[in-house]
Amino acid sequence: MVADSQPLINTERSYVPVTGALTVACGITGLVTYLFSSHSIWLQWSVLFHLLTGIICSFALLPYLGAHFRRTIGFRRSGVLLSGLTTILLFIGFAYSGWHITLRGQQESEQWIYVLHVVSAVLFLLLVLVHVVLHARSLPEKRKKRNQSRYPGVPEGSIKSIVKFNVILQLLIGFSALVYWLGLEPYQTSPVVDDYEYSYGEHRFRPSQTETANNAFIDQRQIANSHRCLGCHEDVGRQWMSSVHRQAASDPTYVTNVNLLAENEGISATRYCEGCHAPVALLSGELSPGGKHGGVANTAANREGISCMGCHGIVSLKHLKGVASFLFKPAEDYLFEQSQSPLLRAIHDLLLRTRPDQHRKDLGKSIQQDSKMCSACHTQFMDKDMNDWGWVKMQDEYSAWLKSPFSNQHQEGYSNDVVRRCQDCHMPLVNSSDPSADVNGQIRSHHFPGSNTFLPLLRGDQKQLDETRKFLQSNKIRVSIDKPNREDALQTLHALDENLRNFEEAPFYFYLGEQADIYTVISNRGVGHDFPGGSIDINQVWVEFLAMDAEGELFYHSGLIDEENIVDPESYFYRSLPVDRHGKLVWKHDLFNMVGESFKRVIKAGESDIVHNRFRVPAWAKSPITVTATVKYRKLNERYARWALKERYIKIPVVNVAWDSLDIPIKTRKEVE
Repeated sequence: MVADSQPLINTERSYVPVTGALTVACGITGLVTYLFSSHSIWLQWSVLFHLLTGIICSFALLPYLGAHFRRTIGFRRSGVLLSGLTTILLFIGFAYSGWHITLRGQQESEQWIYVLHVVSAVLFLLLVLVHVVLHARSLPEKRKKRNQSRYPGVPEGSIKSIVKFNVILQLLIGFSALVYWLGLEPYQTSPVVDDYEYSYGEHRFRPSQTETANNAFIDQRQIANSHRCLGCHEDVGRQWMSSVHRQAASDPTYVTNVNLLAENEGISATRYCEGCHAPVALLSGELSPGGKHGGVANTAANREGISCMGCHGIVSLKHLKGVASFLFKPAEDYLFEQSQSPLLRAIHDLLLRTRPDQHRKDLGKSIQQDSKMCSACHTQFMDKDMNDWGWVKMQDEYSAWLKSPFSNQHQEGYSNDVVRRCQDCHMPLVNSSDPSADVNGQIRSHHFPGSNTFLPLLRGDQKQLDETRKFLQSNKIRVSIDKPNREDALQTLHALDENLRNFEEAPFYFYLGEQADIYTVISNRGVGHDFPGGSIDINQVWVEFLAMDAEGELFYHSGLIDEENIVDPESYFYRSLPVDRHGKLVWKHDLFNMVGESFKRVIKAGESDIVHNRFRVPAWAKSPITVTATVKYRKLNERYARWALKERYIKIPVVNVAWDSLDIPIKTRKEVE
């Protein structure tokens, strides 16, 4: 029996005006947000009203659908029934996906939910029309003859009220956008410091190579805002907080050096350093007399170091010679971007999560997936305006990578298929629940593992220290001690033409009292650039070589550390020795005094170095002797560490990067009578 009583009809009719108005409003605002890709204020308000009408609509439709289902459940019209039931399923689909997006945002790993929302919403609206048409066509003839309404559940005037509501809603959206636009406070494009000093020509940032998209200074609020990023990207934020990037300006050694530069050359000269170490100070126009550089504690530049926008605001590179050679452009604002109100901030975050298209566009640029991105700061030169001498090439990890077998862009052969990028080593994929995680639940690590072991030690950050040790010991550098095969070794009692003998497979041993020559091969098999890299004038990498007999008596050594924590100066070092114009060592990392290098030893990517050690086997040595070769690394040499760290000095740990050992038999040479 058909449940077609007047009370049920009246109940259903009472829901129609509100439900219909909200459904149409949700559909129109949804269509607008889907079709328009611009990041306008009007469109953002449309998104907010879509969220609002969608939330209310998802509740309002429930009682209407319930009443309609109860009233029509007895009708024996299969097409109408099937379309109605399908419509309910689609409602569940778009309501669930809509609530999911509202509460969790559009996750990179859950893009199917957004697709489900769009498809189910469109199909829902279409099927509602199909359902209505099928109902009208299948209406019994006796009801048509009685001139009864084809749609008893729809009260008269509903269409007008629905149209009126949506016209008012669109006017409200436009009015809200206009009022918001009129109340916007423009960002500052002039320097923070009055009477900004142009000490290095007309360019505002020289000697840094930085440019901005609007050819102006950047408001500090547009770059020193990393704390707001952490609200959504909590996992990435924790990693960045531990990273050396975040501590690039507060690093006590940097503070010492930037203060030294400011004292000797003036604060304007610190622009050379701050483009990479403290872009907040550079871009906002702090680096002029009266301003504060990034080494000053409790400043935004000092707290942020290389902020989130410090990297994600890079649009392109001006050239590949480094010294902060990037073009910076701040991200487009979402509504209430700079508001301090908790409510308005919550609306801003909701809007960003639910429609992150512009956010992805601004912060996920293709340049960030290219190794050349790193060249902006990990490539460096010094020009005459800084050293008052001439152009001097310094660290250049990018060119070293280009020449390596990992780039596929060297002179032996060119290919667009890069074997390994900088990001693949220094930003490895890690599991994460971050909103930016891919379909496999992984993100690029923002720990930025490298070689700095003393900063995490200073902060008591054991996890970052462990990550750094693990990175240094990841088998990218290999050590192999060559067996000292002897040409005079007795291999057979039979006469044999010596030209037929393979001396690489000959026995190896030493006689007591004999002079021994040991060759150790140090191979750079996995580092994508020269080893060591970075500031190799103050870092320490050396080879420790030990020889001891079977009872553990050490009789030869090279590369030991003495009681003063100083490495034997006669050790085999991988380093550079920069010099000033007077030929004196520039040991304080005061690179503005550097005019060249008196010595430099590194191992290029894919190549090897041979270390030769010579010693005499003691007459008392017990067989076998054991020789051990270890590549050791310490972030700072002791002399520089004591000077730069001052009262914050700590004993910096030594990391064994790679090692090898070999047992060599000892024989007694028999006297000939």
